[in-house]
Amino acid sequence: MKILVTGAAGFIGFFLSKKLLEKGNQVVGLDNINDYYDVNLKYARLNELGVERINAEQSKVLTNSSKFSNFSFIRMNLEDRKGLPKLFENEQFDVVVNLAAQAGVRYSLENPESYIDSNIVGFLNVLECCRHHEIKHLLYASSSSVYGENSSEKFSIKDRVDNPISLYAASKKSNELMAYTYSHLYKLPTSGLRFFTVYGPWGRPDMAMFLFTKAMLEGKSIKVFNNGDLMRDFTYIDDIINGIEIVFNNIPDLDSPYEIMNIGFGSPQPLMHFINSIEDNLGIQAKIEFLEMQPGDVPRTSADTSELNKLGYRSTIDINEGVKRFVDWYKKFYNINPN
Repeated sequence: MKILVTGAAGFIGFFLSKKLLEKGNQVVGLDNINDYYDVNLKYARLNELGVERINAEQSKVLTNSSKFSNFSFIRMNLEDRKGLPKLFENEQFDVVVNLAAQAGVRYSLENPESYIDSNIVGFLNVLECCRHHEIKHLLYASSSSVYGENSSEKFSIKDRVDNPISLYAASKKSNELMAYTYSHLYKLPTSGLRFFTVYGPWGRPDMAMFLFTKAMLEGKSIKVFNNGDLMRDFTYIDDIINGIEIVFNNIPDLDSPYEIMNIGFGSPQPLMHFINSIEDNLGIQAKIEFLEMQPGDVPRTSADTSELNKLGYRSTIDINEGVKRFVDWYKKFYNINPN
């Protein structure tokens, strides 16, 4: 199978590309390698897939790695209305996985234009390319943020999601609506996956796991919002990738050309428990700066994964094991002496 993975230099895109390659698929990775966070981490992920560091003039890079000779990388923006259609025409993909997006709830408060460009205009370009090139299935990243201030015990795909409280959430809800329209009008099979607080090795530096670990190792204080009274459905990256793989394996059996599913651990944990686990694994007590709730944030997330469970999904990595794996990776990647 020939698969396009957008956001391949990103956290989830990197892990998914690697898994698909190990399964023998031909994968084309696409990413614009923007500087929203440290590009060196993005290049390091690509290097794990066999891509050497590229310069600004290069756009397509074929890997020479004997490990992943079935991988090639394209540097491109999703909103490139000339380049993306040409890529689809040349490559003739079977399936597209759109994980590229401008991420971050808080960042959207200061840089709203980037969310419209990437998450709305870019996604429309992906839909148009899928429509005109007979893509068999489009899987795309949505987010738990679409649930807004949902007060349900479990966030279900049957819940109303009409009140996003950040532009990032609004852009992800828009993606779901746009996908539905294309599924309805053009019979394009689409699956939207609502991710819940993904963490693990190679994770994003703007996420709590990374921020807290870095600050604690440097002897700095960590910022904890809502005075620590937060609950999150922390989901380890391996569980996320397994969930996506299950959707891949069940594409022919999905009930309709339009699907929405939650991918989460299914059991929310207090943020302070998360911090305590980092402390235990680092052997460092955190210096905590308690703050009020941040605009656009929510006090609690909790995934009802019943739709994905019907296909065989089960989360397996609990928070203590997941944090340990991240801390071990962080120390190794940044050459931090355990003593």
